Amino acid sequence: MQRVGLLGLGIMGAGMASNWLAKGFEVAVWNRTSAKAQALGAKGAKVAATPREAAAGADFVFAMVADDAASRSVWLGAEGALAGAKPGAILVESSTLTPGWVRELGGQAGAKGCGFLDAPVGGSRQAAESGALRFFVGGEPATFQAARPALQAVGSRMDLLGPVGAGATWKLINNQLAATQVAALAEALEVAKKAGFKKEQISELILGGAPASPIVKTKLPRMLEHDFEPADFAVHLMLKDARYATALAEALGAPADMVSGAVKAFARAEARGLGAKDIAAVAG
Repeated sequence: MQRVGLLGLGIMGAGMASNWLAKGFEVAVWNRTSAKAQALGAKGAKVAATPREAAAGADFVFAMVADDAASRSVWLGAEGALAGAKPGAILVESSTLTPGWVRELGGQAGAKGCGFLDAPVGGSRQAAESGALRFFVGGEPATFQAARPALQAVGSRMDLLGPVGAGATWKLINNQLAATQVAALAEALEVAKKAGFKKEQISELILGGAPASPIVKTKLPRMLEHDFEPADFAVHLMLKDARYATALAEALGAPADMVSGAVKAFARAEARGLGAKDIAAVAG
């Protein structure tokens, strides 16, 4: 029986852990607040007191946390997962992070004698719960193949995009597009309301037109109904991703006008106390 250590039990992590347990993996979990870990303990997971303990003896160690700072805290230090990982284990960072930090972490994993993948995910709450996440993977082909059993247990598609850092880079590009579409939808919706269009008209015209991308189709009904809970993807996380994406574009000498506008829109929503709500709340 293969063992997975998981660090972080937010929307994504909790769904992943449940799927690994259902598919016969031995799972050890750690979370900064213990209540979510205890719920998985009732399903058969081992609840670890530290990231190091969650990683000890695991064949695969996954992290799914909020940002670079949280990732550093769970991997590094005396009680971090790197200290507990056995040589030959495959470490998988699935959080949405900066490529620079991911490459640094990959180097430290290699120095420990571990394989490493950066494999952030596409999808939201429903995909995590149903085991249908999409992984954007950076790393060595042999490491990717060795990690397939764990990835396939929680995902429906996984693409190896290049060396370590490629997954993190593409995830920021992916979320750059998502952030700008959702922010633009919220702005257009406000204009439509102020111009006197009724809710039913707005829904029919947008959803029946060319701009109706998958994310627009998902978020417009929630915007119209002010249905912002539970969050499939929280405002504060999209704000962080949009800021990281802006920094990536600027570092590459690419334009960042649209995503910079999205940063402002999500920052306003967070300032209104909507940071934990679904990203549809950017129209709140």
